[in-house]
Amino acid sequence: MQQWPEGAHIEEMAALAAVAEQGSFAKAADSLRRDATVLTRRIQSLERRLGVRLLERTTRRVTLTEAGARFLARTQDAMAVLMEAQNEAAAAATGEPSGTLRLALPGTFGRKWIAPYLSDFLARYPQVRIHAEFSNRFVDLIGEGFDAAVRLGVLADSSLVARKIAERRRLLCASPAYLERRGTPARPEDLRDHACLGYTGFSFHPDWSFTDREGQRVTVRIQGPLVADDAEALVAASVSGLGIMMGTDWLVGRELADGTLVPLLSEWMMDGEAGVYAIIPSRGLQPAKTRAFVDWIAARFAAVPPWRKE
Repeated sequence: MQQWPEGAHIEEMAALAAVAEQGSFAKAADSLRRDATVLTRRIQSLERRLGVRLLERTTRRVTLTEAGARFLARTQDAMAVLMEAQNEAAAAATGEPSGTLRLALPGTFGRKWIAPYLSDFLARYPQVRIHAEFSNRFVDLIGEGFDAAVRLGVLADSSLVARKIAERRRLLCASPAYLERRGTPARPEDLRDHACLGYTGFSFHPDWSFTDREGQRVTVRIQGPLVADDAEALVAASVSGLGIMMGTDWLVGRELADGTLVPLLSEWMMDGEAGVYAIIPSRGLQPAKTRAFVDWIAARFAAVPPWRKE
């Protein structure tokens, strides 16, 4: 890997260029908004490391030596590139959000509640491009180069920085047709006599646990005609009247709103109360595009999450 030459510090080269252009330390200091003694120290430091005199100083004017003129001519293009890179890097953090934003989004949740609204974010920040991965795998943000992620559940301790953007809760539901045919369970124990749809993505499958307001806990081992690893397939099956399902409010929010599913045992709390989080790699300096996304999604889910509004 190439290293920047030891004697070529950008502040020192800038001081040399300004003095050469102005012909005076005082005028160069004014142009750079620095004290003249600072410029003097920088150029002296550069001369010591290079082992050559770069400026001739007289009582009337300061001029470049032959070595100074050659050095400045060879370094001016590099200085221009460095300044441009410095300005671009600073703009990435403090200017208008721009560049490619790599997002890791949970599969079903991301498709339902983030993807439909990304056009709003992109319209607000037209210089940003999004590269989104919709997957339920646990990505390594830093190792895989993601700028931000959205995650569901209870987060383990981590060096990553998490911002809670919404609450989520689990519930039971079934279609009106199923309840008309099989009756409505009044307490968790009644589920043993019902067709329950199992989701293998739950670590506790096939046991469903409930806690009432007094702290009483009941666990029921469910059985039924369908077990699946895809939550959306269970929603469709429950809507069709096949049985009772346990899901999260964001998963069945639209079905509850339009009445195709009805909540059950609402006075009981189910295991799995948790949140929705926006995750970034660190609390340090973040690109403007990353901060803009986290602020945007937090505002979108503020107060009442969208799945409880429809």
